[in-house]
Amino acid sequence: MEKSKVLVVGGTGYIGRRIVKASLAQGHPTFVIQRPEIGLDIDKLQILLSFKAEGATLVEASFADHKSLVEAVKKVDVVICTMSGVHFRSHNLLMQLKLVEAIKEAGNIKRFLPSEFGMDPARMGDAIEPGRVSFDEKMVVRKAIEEANIPHTYVSANCFAAYFVPNCSQLGTLTPPKEKVFLYGNRNVKAVFVDEDDVAAYTIKTIDDPRTFNKTVYIRPMENILSQGQIIEMWEKLTGKELDKSIISAEDFLASMKGMDYAAQVGVGHFYHIYYEGCLTNFEIGEDGEEASKLYPEIQYIRMDEYLKRYL
Repeated sequence: MEKSKVLVVGGTGYIGRRIVKASLAQGHPTFVIQRPEIGLDIDKLQILLSFKAEGATLVEASFADHKSLVEAVKKVDVVICTMSGVHFRSHNLLMQLKLVEAIKEAGNIKRFLPSEFGMDPARMGDAIEPGRVSFDEKMVVRKAIEEANIPHTYVSANCFAAYFVPNCSQLGTLTPPKEKVFLYGNRNVKAVFVDEDDVAAYTIKTIDDPRTFNKTVYIRPMENILSQGQIIEMWEKLTGKELDKSIISAEDFLASMKGMDYAAQVGVGHFYHIYYEGCLTNFEIGEDGEEASKLYPEIQYIRMDEYLKRYL
């Protein structure tokens, strides 16, 4: 079967650059939006040029120019958007509504994957403020996609490993703790951790797969369904050093939001749902969903004990 042509929107971002590489690696003709607003951002330009050297086609288009978006969309079969939805970087989720309008007008897209890649927003209707804004906005985009009858796949990638694993899920840092670690609740609530390159590989696998048509794909590799306590134990085993542990109750954890800036409050809210409520694992995947590692067992996903070794 001929490989679909793929357009990546947000290809210079954290997950976007991995999606581009995975698309190329899996043999898809790959196009990447180059926005004129890039200006003097030399880092983004160098990333785009590296994609070009690897075989990708750069397509100039802007969210401020509807016609250019339509023309870009008409070049491909599949559109994957990876625009940032995290508040400590940039938060552009609703800009996707312009992309939805372009896809609707172009009328040729076989599959659209909007920027999701975290918790399933359809399951976060009771999320607390202010963090629920991310889920609410993703649902606004989903509603627009479905009302326009655009073929789609939603990817729920759970926890990006780099943000949750080496730091033993400590807020405010990305590096491993040296002496002390805070435990959330009973520390045994299970979450799901996925290497970002694996997220990209699974994502590209879905785009030509009829089993994922108009469904949510959960990336939930069995051996990476772990509790915070298990992550800490892995790190202690690798280093041979036991960390001093302090337990934080749910009440104290939520109270810690007081005085934090907006982005930090969003992060606390998300951690609360993951580690106190178990929102990533407290449900069974139904008929409207699929699990990626079962669909694509050929992908040898990174286990978190191996992932942690790079931080030694």
